[in-house]
Amino acid sequence: MGKVVAIDGPSGAGKSTVAKMVSETIDMDYLDTGALYRAVALGLTGLGISPDDTDEKIAGALKTVAVSFREGKVFLNGKDVSGEIRTPEAGHLSSVFSARGPVREFLLPVQRAAALEGDLVVEGRDMTTVVFPDAWRKFYLGASVEARTKRRHLQLRQSGVQVTVEDARRDVTERDERDSSRSLAPLKVAEDAIVIDSSDMTLEEVMKKVLDAIRKDNMVKA
Repeated sequence: MGKVVAIDGPSGAGKSTVAKMVSETIDMDYLDTGALYRAVALGLTGLGISPDDTDEKIAGALKTVAVSFREGKVFLNGKDVSGEIRTPEAGHLSSVFSARGPVREFLLPVQRAAALEGDLVVEGRDMTTVVFPDAWRKFYLGASVEARTKRRHLQLRQSGVQVTVEDARRDVTERDERDSSRSLAPLKVAEDAIVIDSSDMTLEEVMKKVLDAIRKDNMVKA
């Protein structure tokens, strides 16, 4: 297995942006695990599955679902759904479905298999605690609700999704509650993770802090 840089944190903390930039800077592959969960949620709802359905029904439906992440794009049963999964509804459904055991069991080997191909930068909710507990470098990227609401609102608007600031705040806070309170793989800070509060930091400052920690043993070059 290659070296893994794992980044966890709540919605809107900037994990995806930082992970992508880190992967490019230190020449590692990037895996957007959130996109995988969104694609699974899209696939399940397309089959008429509800988050309230039984584990058996969800597990049965997953037998006909295939997701993959290649070259920055997300595929569901061979179809590029990179745009479809970026709506607030898809985000809500992915957060709800991600609390279900069959879904997490379905994606666990998919995520771990990616690290068998080489060095990897991953981000999500349980990368440092469940998926890659022995990751080479672990980070927890957080930020205040206010900062994350602004980022989420801007992100959605830039994606062409018309939402209000109130909608963005509701999305952030509701996902915080679901992700941190679920019984299965809840969002939490790993004991050996480096914690970064990006509320008042620029992207460049966050990047510098992450890269400084990664390069400590001189095993990775710029």
